[in-house]
Amino acid sequence: MQSTITRKNTASVKTKILTPYVEMRLNRLFYDELNTKDSIFIKFDKKIIRKLASFISGETKRACAIGIAGETASGKSTIAYDIIDTINAFSTEYCVENAITRVNTDDYYYDRSEMVKKAGSFAEFAKHYDLDIPEAQELDLMAYHIKQLLCGRKVYLPKYDLSGTAKRVDNCTLAYPSKVVISEGLFTLTEKIAEAFDIKIYVHVSHKVQKERFYKRANERNLGDSADEVYKNASEKAKIYIHPTSQTADIILSGEAERQRYKVFINRILCLIEELHHKDLVLF
Repeated sequence: MQSTITRKNTASVKTKILTPYVEMRLNRLFYDELNTKDSIFIKFDKKIIRKLASFISGETKRACAIGIAGETASGKSTIAYDIIDTINAFSTEYCVENAITRVNTDDYYYDRSEMVKKAGSFAEFAKHYDLDIPEAQELDLMAYHIKQLLCGRKVYLPKYDLSGTAKRVDNCTLAYPSKVVISEGLFTLTEKIAEAFDIKIYVHVSHKVQKERFYKRANERNLGDSADEVYKNASEKAKIYIHPTSQTADIILSGEAERQRYKVFINRILCLIEELHHKDLVLF
């Protein structure tokens, strides 16, 4: 019994010593990137480096939840996928199980399939139903699912059909608890759900680039003549519900940086984790 207590105390002391070291290394990584031309960072709160160090060192022992927000066509989903792909590649190489789980905010839109049928098409439905407000999504349920995953419990996630039916199937996708839970969406950092995340990221993009991306996507989704009205509404609602969430974000990323740069930065953090593993200092 005494030996067990001694080991626990030793581990606790080790993580408390390790956290400042990890924080120092992360500081260097973050500020080197911030000061680089065409950086992925616009700005960040330096407190987030201490929090991230706590997770990496093992001082904070539970899973870490990352929330990514930004207006439509900002690049938030692309960035989330790049983070997921990079972490999955790392976990495959080093045989890390259950490294990351994605919870997609878009899957929490309420089922409005009957309304689409009555309207005759999704384009007509979109003219009269506002999808660009937080109330269009069941964010309370999403927050509950994330918290369950962080507690180490499996959950069944919903699946929303983005092809134009507005149909949602509940209890559709089994999600396993993992070391990182990541979500992205328009309203990921709004009041009902923001507190579920440990690391809050906002993706900023210029109006010109965002508009070009939106209309390209509108063509792919066959919005037709309703695209202008949908864009106008999305832009107006973004000013009310989405832009203000940047004020509470820990990190503001550029949605126009080269995709490879996001992966390179995540890999630098993962290399630090691997280094700590190699020295038997921390368990990721």
